[in-house]
Amino acid sequence: MRALFVLVHRFVGLTIAAFLFISGLTGAVISWDHELDELINPHLVEAPGRGGFLDPLALADKLAAEEPHSFVTYVPLHAEEGHSLPFGVAPRFDARTGALYETGYNQVFIDPVTGDVRGKREWGAAWPISTETFVSFLYVLHYSLHIPEMWGIDRWGEWLMGGIALLWTLDCFVGFYLTLPIRRRAGANLKKMGVGTWWSRWKPAWKIKTGGSAYRINFDLHRAFSLWTWALLFVLAISAVSLNLYAEVARPIVAALSSFTPTPFDTRPIRPNSDLAAPKVTFAQVLANGRAEAERRGFTEPAGDIFYSPAFGVFGVRFFNPGDEHGDGLQLNPDILYFDSDDGRYIGDYIPWRGTAGDLFLQLQFPVHSGRIFGIPGRIVISAMGLGVAMLSVTGVVIWLRKRRARLAVRRPAEAPHPRNIVSAE
Repeated sequence: MRALFVLVHRFVGLTIAAFLFISGLTGAVISWDHELDELINPHLVEAPGRGGFLDPLALADKLAAEEPHSFVTYVPLHAEEGHSLPFGVAPRFDARTGALYETGYNQVFIDPVTGDVRGKREWGAAWPISTETFVSFLYVLHYSLHIPEMWGIDRWGEWLMGGIALLWTLDCFVGFYLTLPIRRRAGANLKKMGVGTWWSRWKPAWKIKTGGSAYRINFDLHRAFSLWTWALLFVLAISAVSLNLYAEVARPIVAALSSFTPTPFDTRPIRPNSDLAAPKVTFAQVLANGRAEAERRGFTEPAGDIFYSPAFGVFGVRFFNPGDEHGDGLQLNPDILYFDSDDGRYIGDYIPWRGTAGDLFLQLQFPVHSGRIFGIPGRIVISAMGLGVAMLSVTGVVIWLRKRRARLAVRRPAEAPHPRNIVSAE
C-alpha cells in the first residue's frame, strides 16, 4: 500500500507542481490586490477635484450616453474626497460582426467632483501588461492562467485549475499518510508499538535538521512545512475546488448533503451575446427599490454600490459602510438585494451568516480562501501560505530529481555490458 501511495504522490505532485507554483506566488501578491493597485496607479485612483460631490447616478447616466457600444454595469455610491469613482462597463453585441464590440476597457475612473474621466482600463487583460493591468493580470492568472476562449467556452482555465485543486486535495491526504511511521514488517503498528513509541518515530517528521546536507534540509522543509500547515493547505485546496468548480462540483455536492438557497445567478440561464440588452429600468429605480426593501428589513448599512449583469438580466444593490466594500472580517461580504432588469421587482438576496448549512459553506469559500474572514492577520497568513505552496512545489521537484538520479545510478551498473561481451574493433 505504501509503495502505491508513493507513486500517487510522485505523479500527482509532478503534475500539479508548476501550477501550484504559479498559483502560490500570485496568491501571495493578490492578497493585497486593492492596496497594491492603488499604490501603483495613483493617476487612476486619485482625483484632484475638491468641493461637493456629483450624484453618482447622474455620472452613470452621462457615462451611458457617452458609451454607445457599452452597458454601464457598476455604479459606486460612496464618494470620497481625493479619490475617483470606478465605474464598470461591458460591451454590447455588434450585429454587424456577430460579436461583442471591442472597446479595450471595462473600467472608467471618474472624478466625483468635476465629473472628468481620470482614465480607462481593461481589468483582467492578458496583454499588454502595464501598471494599470498588472494586479488584475495576476488575479486572473491565479485562477485561470489566462487560457483564452475556445469553441465558444471561456472557462477552460477555471476548469483546469479546478482539476488541479482536486488533485491537490487528494495529495493532501496521500502526503500526510506518507509521513506516518507505518512499516511493512509485522507488528510495527500503533496497536503493537503504543502511542509513545509511535509518536517518537513520527516526531522527526515535524522537524527541520538545519545541520544536515542541502538535500536533507530541502526534504525536511517539504515534509515538516506540509505537516505544520496541513489544515491550511487542505482548506486552500478545497476552497479552490469550490470557487473554480462551483457549478460543476461544489453546488451539486452541497445540494446532495444539505439544502441551499439559490440566487438568481443559480436559477437563470446565461443569455447568449446576441440577446444582451439594456435594462428596462434605470439604476435610480433599482436603488429606490433597494432602499425601500432594505428599510423594510431593518438594514443599518447604506447602499454602497449597484451592479448590473446583462448576461442574467439581474441588478444587485450592495449595502455597506464606506470602506467596507471588500468584506474584510466576519462580515464575509456585504448584504445584497437582487432585482429584475425588466421590471425592477425584487427577486432574491444574499445575506451573510444566514441560511442552511449549505448556504454557510458556500458563503465561506472566498473569505476563507482569501483570508479576508480574519481581516489583515488572515491576509498575512494567506500571503505567507502562498509563498509556502510555491516552496513546496520547488522542494517536491528537487526531491524527485534527486531520487531519480539515485535510481538511474543504481540501474546503470546492471545495464552496462560485461567486458567479455565487448567485441574488439581490431
